[in-house]
Amino acid sequence: MSDDRTLAETAWAQAFGDLPVEEGLRLREGADWKHISAPAPDHHRALLSVADLDAFLRTDAARSPRVSMAESRREGSAAVPAQEYLRDDGRVDLPSLFHAFDQGATLVVSQFHEMHHALMRFCRGLEQVFLHGVQSNIYLTPPGAQGFRVHYDTHDVLVLQVEGEKRWRIFPGQPVPRPTRRTPWPGNIEPEGEPTVVTLRPGDTLYVPRGVMHDAAAQDGLSLHITVGLLEPSFATVMRLAVDLLEETEPALREAFPTWRLADGPGRLAEMARPLAAKLAEPAALERAALTLLDRLAEDRPALLGRGLFVALPEAGTRLVLAPGALHALVPEEAGGASLRWHGAPLALDAAQAEWFARLAEGATPAELGEGALDFCKRLVRRGLVIAE
Repeated sequence: MSDDRTLAETAWAQAFGDLPVEEGLRLREGADWKHISAPAPDHHRALLSVADLDAFLRTDAARSPRVSMAESRREGSAAVPAQEYLRDDGRVDLPSLFHAFDQGATLVVSQFHEMHHALMRFCRGLEQVFLHGVQSNIYLTPPGAQGFRVHYDTHDVLVLQVEGEKRWRIFPGQPVPRPTRRTPWPGNIEPEGEPTVVTLRPGDTLYVPRGVMHDAAAQDGLSLHITVGLLEPSFATVMRLAVDLLEETEPALREAFPTWRLADGPGRLAEMARPLAAKLAEPAALERAALTLLDRLAEDRPALLGRGLFVALPEAGTRLVLAPGALHALVPEEAGGASLRWHGAPLALDAAQAEWFARLAEGATPAELGEGALDFCKRLVRRGLVIAE
């Protein structure tokens, strides 16, 4: 990959290869899965290795609930009981864990992007594209073993095959359309129709939308893959948030719901609720909810700012560029200028500053930006939003 790519472009190419961004976004909006063949067998190896997992297991961070194990041949739940690989205090018991792995249990390490810098930067790049949270879970499966039975996920996933081969069965349709974590699991669901069988080889990627039933099993050798969770909010999530935010300023939402009018029929209550429902669909209410989600994303994720404890301030001729790992969004204001949303408190920018910030995405010197830009750039450097190119 060329060194002049942005973090978002690098992450996109890692995950989707040469698939155009707009085509990838349409894929996310549909219900089809997609197999993306490897440009090279070592395509995903810069993100993770078995050696990385071995090193992690020897740290104090290797404990429940981050570390778990699964084995599909077990009766009932596929989860391996914690006492078979963990100590009483939740830390990994390495001899027991190795024994369970040797017997065919899959090692699962959740949220490994919080511990591993390469995955952290990769997830951040995808977050900059999709503007929602992205996580990574790791699955190391012994030869010929299977961790989980047929199931579906409640968010879209990307599967990045790092080492070995894994055979996936992907079933048609969605027995529960577009499920979320709030959607009740209806019990023992039988897959519909015959599955398509796909063998993931090193460097391959598989995109599986939420609700699509699937399972996977390692082949002759061990299998190491990364499951990247794309944590998109549902419309229900946004609407609940919009109601909560609108209640702060809309007295009509704080009126008592007249349960005593139920006897009058649903038409009476619908008549009262219709104007309130219309307010939730207004651009201002939805924009406020969307911005709140962006703010929460920036607050919840590591800052990945472009500075450390000590920072060198730029001069007029220093070429600067936006810090690649910093989540941010430049939101235009009706009165002119923009609000810069990032890990810290929102920054109010006037029209000139908003233009300067946009130009810094491609790189510029304060002298090229114009009068007053040097002080503005120094403030951004101190905040870690801008770095010397």
